[in-house]
Amino acid sequence: MINLSTEYMGMKLRNPLIVASSGLTDSVEGVRRCEDAGAGAVVLKSLFEEQIQIETKKLEQHIGPSWHAEAFDYVKQMGMRLGPNNYLKFIEETKKTVTIPVIASLNCISPVWWSDYAKQIEAAGADAIEINISFMPSNPQYSGKDIEQQYLDSIDAIKKRIKKPIAVKIGPYFTSTAQMAEQLYAHGASALVLFNRFYQFNINIDTLELSPGHSLSTPEEIHTSLRWVALLSGRIKCDLAAATGIHDASGVIKQILAGAAVVQICSTLYKNGLEQIDKILEEIKDWMKTKYFDSIHNFRGKLNQMQSDQPELYERLQYIKGLTGIE
Repeated sequence: MINLSTEYMGMKLRNPLIVASSGLTDSVEGVRRCEDAGAGAVVLKSLFEEQIQIETKKLEQHIGPSWHAEAFDYVKQMGMRLGPNNYLKFIEETKKTVTIPVIASLNCISPVWWSDYAKQIEAAGADAIEINISFMPSNPQYSGKDIEQQYLDSIDAIKKRIKKPIAVKIGPYFTSTAQMAEQLYAHGASALVLFNRFYQFNINIDTLELSPGHSLSTPEEIHTSLRWVALLSGRIKCDLAAATGIHDASGVIKQILAGAAVVQICSTLYKNGLEQIDKILEEIKDWMKTKYFDSIHNFRGKLNQMQSDQPELYERLQYIKGLTGIE
C-alpha cells in the first residue's frame, strides 16, 4: 500500500501537497474545497502589514490636535488591533470547518507589532504561522547585513511570544543563502519555504504606466528552488518546503527527491482547477509503484547534494557542456 503521509513542522499531513497562500485560501469555503480536493494542508491568505497601517491611519484622521499624547497612543494601538479582527475570526471558523492543518500567514516588512498579532493568531487556533517577509533592498543606505537583520528581528519578535511552529518564506536573493538559512533556523524557524515569488511589474509603453507582470508561475521556474532544496537538505535541521514552479507530479517528485518535506502549489490550481491536486497525487502513487517505493520517506532527499558522489554538479553555475556542448 502506498503511503503519502508526511510530517511538516511537527504536524502530520496526509500528503505533501500544501495549497499556498492565495485567493484559493481566502475564505472558509475556499479552504474547505481545498481539503475536499485532497490537499494535505493550507496556508491562509496573508494578512499584510500595510492593511494594519491603513486601519491606523483611518483612526488617526479622527484625532484632533487637542488630544492628549497618551490618548493618541491608545487610539493608535487600538487601530493596530482592529485590523486583524476579521482574520482572527477567519482562522477560528476555518479550524471549526476542516480537519487538515491550517497555517496562518503574515506578510511583513518589519518586526513592529507582529509579535502581538502572532500571539492572537495562535490563540485563534492556527496550527502554525508562515512569515512571508518582503523587504525590498532598494535603499542604498542599507547594507546586506542590515537587511538580513530585519528578517532575524521579525522572527525574534514573533518567536518569543508564541509556541506554535514558524515557517519563514524567503526569496533567493541573499549573498549567502546557505548562511542565511542557518541563521533563520538558529533564530527559531521550524521550516523554510523556498522560495517566495515576488510581485513582478512591467511597463506599458502605450499608456506610459506601470502594469502587472506575469502573476502565475511556469514549470520552468522550478529550478532555483530545486537547486537550493537539494543543497540545504541534510545540512539545515529545519524542514524545507518547496515553492514556485511546481505544476505537476513530476515537479513534486523532484522536490521530494531533492529533500523537501512538502511542496506548496498555487499557479497550477488556478490554471487547472482544484482537481489537479488529486491528479498529482495519483500520478505520484503510480510513479512510486514503478520505483518500488511504498512511502514518501523512502525517497525523500535521495538526490540531495549530501547523498551525491558528484556534489560539484549541484553548485556549478556555468557548466562548459551546457554553454558550448563540449564534454
